[in-house]
Amino acid sequence: MVQDEAVIGCAGKLVLGTRGEAGPGEVLVRVRGGTETFLAWSAEPLPRGTHVLVVTSRGGRQVDVIEWADPLDALAGDTGDAG
Repeated sequence: MVQDEAVIGCAGKLVLGTRGEAGPGEVLVRVRGGTETFLAWSAEPLPRGTHVLVVTSRGGRQVDVIEWADPLDALAGDTGDAG
């Protein structure tokens, strides 16, 4: 199947948890100026609501994901005051 390279590196959120090697979940991904859903595979089970990063496209609207904490989210609460 043809890979969807546009989705690789995009962040998303699981709307249906993954079961690791036992089966996929579903992820809502911000891509192409909107949001799209894909079947999501992961090495380890991940619960619904987990923020993830797409690392591979399997084609056929299927992707591999890893748990992801955006490092810029930590800066959002930083006011810049040093003391």
